[in-house]
Amino acid sequence: MKLKHLINALEVDIKPDIADFPIKGVADNSGDVSKDYLFVAISGFISNGHDYIDDAVKRGASVIVGEKDFHSLPVPYIKVANSRKALGIIASQFYQDPSKNKIMIGITGTNGKTTTSFMIKHILESNGYTCSLFGTIQNMINGEVLDSRNTTPGSLVLQRLLSESNDEIVIMEVSSHGLSQFRTEGITFDICLFTNLDHEHLDYHESMEDYFQTKLMLFDYLRENGHAIVNTDNDWGKKLVGKLKEKKILVHTLGQSESNQFQILDLNIKSATLVHVAEEKEIIEISSPMIGVHNMYNTIMAYITAKLLGIKKEFIIQAIQQFKGVKGRFEIISLHNRATVIVDYAHTADAIYHCLTTAKKYGAKRIIHIFGFRGDRDESKREGIIKVSTELSDQFILTVDDLNTVPLNEMMDILNQLNNDYGNNKGIVLPDRTEAIKWAIENSEQGDWIIITGKGHEQYKQSFRIPTHSDKETVLYIENREKRSSM
Repeated sequence: MKLKHLINALEVDIKPDIADFPIKGVADNSGDVSKDYLFVAISGFISNGHDYIDDAVKRGASVIVGEKDFHSLPVPYIKVANSRKALGIIASQFYQDPSKNKIMIGITGTNGKTTTSFMIKHILESNGYTCSLFGTIQNMINGEVLDSRNTTPGSLVLQRLLSESNDEIVIMEVSSHGLSQFRTEGITFDICLFTNLDHEHLDYHESMEDYFQTKLMLFDYLRENGHAIVNTDNDWGKKLVGKLKEKKILVHTLGQSESNQFQILDLNIKSATLVHVAEEKEIIEISSPMIGVHNMYNTIMAYITAKLLGIKKEFIIQAIQQFKGVKGRFEIISLHNRATVIVDYAHTADAIYHCLTTAKKYGAKRIIHIFGFRGDRDESKREGIIKVSTELSDQFILTVDDLNTVPLNEMMDILNQLNNDYGNNKGIVLPDRTEAIKWAIENSEQGDWIIITGKGHEQYKQSFRIPTHSDKETVLYIENREKRSSM
């Protein structure tokens, strides 16, 4: 591909003699550069791509794009205002705008993105569509499951995968990190969803307002006549609706107020997960195998999405009833002593509130909550989380989550201090996560619910005493051992 075709949307001037340079590849890591590549220098959080320009040139880069002033390079240098944004545009051009012929669905929000995305995929595939999915747990294209390193892949990876996809529809979880780093630049969406906004990632964003404004960016990528779906039972959702209407974007709202297009009339979660929704003067009954009020909001959002794509409501409702749930998202394990274990990814106060209140509404005799906090991550949300657990659980266990660069003894000091300050004599601190789960199971009785939050589907980064690699694996290991010992 010629250089001029890659950068024609960047609004930069280049000399005529380089416009027809052949470009055989694009890279943002100098180690990936080969002959006749275009290298985009990104100012990263750990390293700066501008420091690797010489290495990229040595490896064969014929053109460099960057933000800083550079002179006397042996190859053409194109300065742009934002390298990350430029990379998205260049990657889209290089892979010939692979999203343009697909139905693109983007989902943003603090909680519920993964469950909603998997449910949408299930409904659509149950009705004859083929779907790619990009998200927290995994990426899926052409029926193949691929590892996911980030909720939203980097621009080059994302555009390459889109170009390889033969699926009709692409469903994407779009994180605030992905938006702020312009990973979705060069993509336009048919439908964008906003699940909610809660106290999260304030180690990255300056404030909740900054976090909200970043999420708002997704809707700038809507195609003409695109649709927005917004949960208004969240103050940030109400604010978002106002912003979108100012931009003349078509918004479909759901919530308990009668002002919503899809009004939630009731949530009967004691006998079954059932909800009635008023839609254009008609009452729709939706039943889902996934329990919890939060999951019913996810279900309604998936229902609206499928309806906008022209699927008949009876077919949508039938598919929802057959949904098997998502790994690590309110995953239920029944123990031989008739206690119940829930493994969930919840790591905000609001998400944990919904987990614990769901257990209460389903008749939990006692709630034992196991959780921890990640090192080097948003410390400002810790107090709120532990206060929710103190209020709603009968016993909680503070334990190790991912330590990252924080030493174990330092994290133990943090957990002990939090327990002393806010625990209300309900908490204990057990540093080994597997031992914390073992303690809870061994001390549980019929009717108890053990709620393990924070990691969900994720693998452990630390080694623990019990030789397992995830919360679910630990529960099953202990349960199987308990069953054998009771025989």
